[in-house]
Amino acid sequence: MTKKTFGAAARLTTVAALSAAVLTALPPADSVAAEHRHGGAWRGAWATSVQQPAAPFGTNWSTDGFSDHTVRQVVRVTTGGTKARIELSNRYGTTPLKITGATVARTAEGGAVQAGSVRRLSFGGERSATVPAGGTALSDGVPFKVEALESLTVTLYLAGPTGPATFHHFAGATSYRAKGDHRSDTSGSAFTETSTSWYYLSGVEVSGGQAPRRNGVVTFGDSITDGVGGTNDADNRYPDELAERFAAAGKPRSVLNHGIGGNQVTNDWEWAGEKAVARFKKDVLTERGVGTVILLEGINDFGGSNPDFPGGGTPEVSVDKLIEGHRSLIRQAHAKGIKVIGATLTPVKGSIYDTPVIEAKRDAFNTWVRTSGAYDSVVDFDRAVADPSDPDRILPAFDSGDHLHPGDAGYKAMAEALDLDTL
Repeated sequence: MTKKTFGAAARLTTVAALSAAVLTALPPADSVAAEHRHGGAWRGAWATSVQQPAAPFGTNWSTDGFSDHTVRQVVRVTTGGTKARIELSNRYGTTPLKITGATVARTAEGGAVQAGSVRRLSFGGERSATVPAGGTALSDGVPFKVEALESLTVTLYLAGPTGPATFHHFAGATSYRAKGDHRSDTSGSAFTETSTSWYYLSGVEVSGGQAPRRNGVVTFGDSITDGVGGTNDADNRYPDELAERFAAAGKPRSVLNHGIGGNQVTNDWEWAGEKAVARFKKDVLTERGVGTVILLEGINDFGGSNPDFPGGGTPEVSVDKLIEGHRSLIRQAHAKGIKVIGATLTPVKGSIYDTPVIEAKRDAFNTWVRTSGAYDSVVDFDRAVADPSDPDRILPAFDSGDHLHPGDAGYKAMAEALDLDTL
């Protein structure tokens, strides 16, 4: 295969109270249709869900934050356009976040970017931005023609101490850090530190190009949506593979990944994000141009009570409580005119979740997904990756090795199980 290219939230106050920035509150999904009746509508090209600072599986940069650092982050967009802008989140910050400067460029190798492609970003016409604690900032749009499946590098320079950083833990991609201001460097030589998380960056949007429609897809869930178990920097998560299917059919579409490793539908978990029924409004219903959401989540609700997990276990969850949580997500989506595709939970035999109680719950919940009629449509990811000779186990060729998360081939099989016409 060729290398693929590309807690507390303060309310936004007045723009005048923000130093050198204009912060844009995202519109609700029901305003998107009106927005699309006019030219130049923005739509999501890449996204991730943010989390509070934590380091449950070893060190990362979120707990200490940054001071006189330049951070480079590589993302692959799923749809193209003629202008681009970025979204930055300080959702879990306790103090205002000062972005001294930011650029976007075409990705080269590692921390390098393509010569001549660096574009400086502005915020309300200013080069810097201050994002209040709990707030979100959108940069101004910059002329920048991008194609579907192209990789972009977003660079942030953070001159002052930021304190602990809002981030996304399991990026499945390498981020780069340098001391000092290197936002306009084309070489990656200064970027000697690496991480496999994303920091502050929560979205890339595009406008122009192909006439936008409300046909974007959000994939919502836990580590299996997040792509844990896939090859780092290969863009082989199942949402990535779905975006490739759209592009191969000549109809690129926004596919926005809002999975969080370890996330649960019904319980908050300090290291794994807010519970899905709470974060859905923030992560999904704020996305522009989305018409469909795929819900794949629940196995952590059943298995998260293990006291050996980071931070201790979470309260035990019944099948009925998980169903109640999914019904809440369905209602939230339908209230905004978004179609919901329900997904069965994939096999866990041989994994840390392999107990008779959890397997019985998984089977019962999957039966409900398949038969309840609660969703607009259903995708059977369980059967797509199961071993036909042992249906409670992931097919070895699809297994990442932990018997819980698919590997690259498994994620491709999941994407192929989706009916593009239904989407």
